[in-house]
Amino acid sequence: MNNEDGEKTLAIKAIQKKLLGKKLSYREIYAIMDEIAKEKLTDILTTYFVASSFREGYSPNELYHFTKAMVETGNKLSFKGIVADKHSVGGIAGTRTTMIIVPIVAAAGFKIPKISSRAITTPAGTADVMEAIASVEFTVPEIEKIVDKTGGCIAWNGRLGIAPADDIIIKVEEPLSFESFDKIIISVMAKKVAAGTTHLALDLPYGKTAKIRHFSDAEKVAKKFVDLAKRFKIKAVVDINEMLEPAGRGIGPILEARDVLYVLEQHKDRPLRLEAKAVRLAGMLLDICFKDKKNVSGKKNGEDEARKILESGEALKKFRQIVAGQKGDPKITSANLKLAPYKKEVKSTVSGKIKDINNYNLNTVAKVLGSPTDKQAGLYLCKKLDHSVEKNEPMLILYSTDKYRIKEAEVTLKNLPIFTVEK
Repeated sequence: MNNEDGEKTLAIKAIQKKLLGKKLSYREIYAIMDEIAKEKLTDILTTYFVASSFREGYSPNELYHFTKAMVETGNKLSFKGIVADKHSVGGIAGTRTTMIIVPIVAAAGFKIPKISSRAITTPAGTADVMEAIASVEFTVPEIEKIVDKTGGCIAWNGRLGIAPADDIIIKVEEPLSFESFDKIIISVMAKKVAAGTTHLALDLPYGKTAKIRHFSDAEKVAKKFVDLAKRFKIKAVVDINEMLEPAGRGIGPILEARDVLYVLEQHKDRPLRLEAKAVRLAGMLLDICFKDKKNVSGKKNGEDEARKILESGEALKKFRQIVAGQKGDPKITSANLKLAPYKKEVKSTVSGKIKDINNYNLNTVAKVLGSPTDKQAGLYLCKKLDHSVEKNEPMLILYSTDKYRIKEAEVTLKNLPIFTVEK
């Protein structure tokens, strides 16, 4: 048996072992990651491996070994000094804080190479939204050049080859729209370690239709994240917050990009909850970066600095620099974004107050409209939680480049309503 066959046999035996709930050694874990990264395992075997983490999860050592193996089987980025990053566990559509935080932190003088994923459970990931306005596929030397020049980037891992096994695992998970908590932790931390992250802010939203349902689960995930970050010498700060609805109003790539630009432009129609969340997270990240930065004059408050950078227009200026660095329009504005050619207002059939927003149904309707493949598809929420609504008042607007998908979405809404209105 040659070495290649030996590695494959070891990987398969390790998957069998994990399915039986047994713990794996680093050698076994490395074999699995290496075989997945080289695309030598079939989709079925990769699926069995993904499913195995749902039974028992991973021990702290396994979490460390899986993360390390995922990093070691791919490329790495290299930067000097403080390298900041932010990650949201997500699950709630239309909450595009990353694209606001990256320019704020870069404008504050810190490097922030953000390697984002595409959608798994929502109608758009950060990479899908950025791709609607700029290129997101680059090689390692290209990313290093962009970050050295602008201070930040918002790129997809596609051509970078950072933690390559992760993107293959994501493709397996995507049709089922699920991820285990341990798998999320490994996926996030592997990309951070490979990107050279030294300081990290983690956003852990929880809620009845979020990825994490309960506060107690969010606390457990937070502890695992912080402990694992410590083993890789990364300073991590965690924000556990309840989320019952999108922080923005746009759902789908171009509509979410418009929300981001509304905030950066300080536009009158900007979603204030999205702005507040982005400023809070940017502030938390800046606080830990300022603490370790030499020659910081006086004691700077992260959140105050973040708000100052946003309100002064520095964040918008920096965002346009990053967009230009990623082959996008350096003069980008919310007004010049091209929306879908077909749209339809959905009106309320009753008067009352909005008591609930079903994020699962919202995701389904956005996907029916064609998001994220159709960058212009999605929906815009005219109403949010606790808003009053009159009969025949617009609740949301559907967008698509295909008029038949608009009709399909209307039918879907009848069976899977997004809003619960209390009369």
